[in-house]
Amino acid sequence: MNSPKVAIVILNWNGKKLLKQYLPSVIENSQDEGVEIIIADNNSDDDSITFLESNYPQLKIIHLGENHGFAKGYNLALKNIEADYYILLNSDVEVTPDWISPLIQAMEEDDSVAAVQPKVLSWNKKDEFEYAGAAGGFIDKLGFPFCRGRILNVMEKDEGQFDQVCNIFWATGACMAVRASYFHKAGGFDSDFWAHMEEIDICWRLKNMGFQIRYTPFSKVYHLGGGTLSYDNPKKLFLNFRNSLWLLYKNLPRRKFYKVIVVRMLLDGAAAFKLLSEGNTKGFFSVFQAHAAFYRSHKKLRKKRIQLKKIATPQWHDEILVKSIIWKFYLERKRTFREVNK
Repeated sequence: MNSPKVAIVILNWNGKKLLKQYLPSVIENSQDEGVEIIIADNNSDDDSITFLESNYPQLKIIHLGENHGFAKGYNLALKNIEADYYILLNSDVEVTPDWISPLIQAMEEDDSVAAVQPKVLSWNKKDEFEYAGAAGGFIDKLGFPFCRGRILNVMEKDEGQFDQVCNIFWATGACMAVRASYFHKAGGFDSDFWAHMEEIDICWRLKNMGFQIRYTPFSKVYHLGGGTLSYDNPKKLFLNFRNSLWLLYKNLPRRKFYKVIVVRMLLDGAAAFKLLSEGNTKGFFSVFQAHAAFYRSHKKLRKKRIQLKKIATPQWHDEILVKSIIWKFYLERKRTFREVNK
């Protein structure tokens, strides 16, 4: 039986330093049959390409012509890659031996599984989960994302508490294995997102289509995090707040739609004033700019919601927490996944 074709695709933009540090681990631990490593370059203006061509001439490079961001950059690259499975990998991820086979095996054994993520630990603190994904992503009833191993900005230590395979709501874009045919059937990432939340958006869409998103602890990677934009960067805050509202508008079932959107916007306003009280004036304005962008996008979002209904009806899912993670975190002082999920 032939091995499936697997394309590990790393999206790069001015990432020579990261490639120099993390690419060797990817090459060393990705020698499996049928596996190809591809760099998709978002028109870097450092010497990333020269570095790659000089040191790794065996790697395929896709030149995208301009900086399309994460979502559109991957969409354009993946259209030109023939594979059964894609592994989308950030350039600031160190992989470990035998990291590929558990991801692919989960999909090979179950056709209902569309995407799989590994255990994501911090590169700086190897015994801690990392912000972007940890041990699998979830959202609460108001659309706030959190993870097993990461509640808001608090990370848990990895003590084996999440060493079981399970279904999750979303897989991290830092390291996501996805069935190629399902990715394209779902329409790929929403290019308008640019970056941030696009992986939650497509995972919600895939789940609405009847597929599952899964976590496996038998694959392990270490993520630096903040390799492109720091977590408190004003642009990152803008994208997170805007894209979160877009995510909800597109995917919420009708019976939940208005209540969730209104409450979420009020909470966003509270978050903006919290940033202001902390002296983060740029962050404060990022939130309000995000809301302004959301209002301007209403007509376009409505069209998208109508189009998505042709693929699958927006639904609520078992992996959505029926409680508020904000309430649990700030008022009940819950700090671990097990505490908030009781």
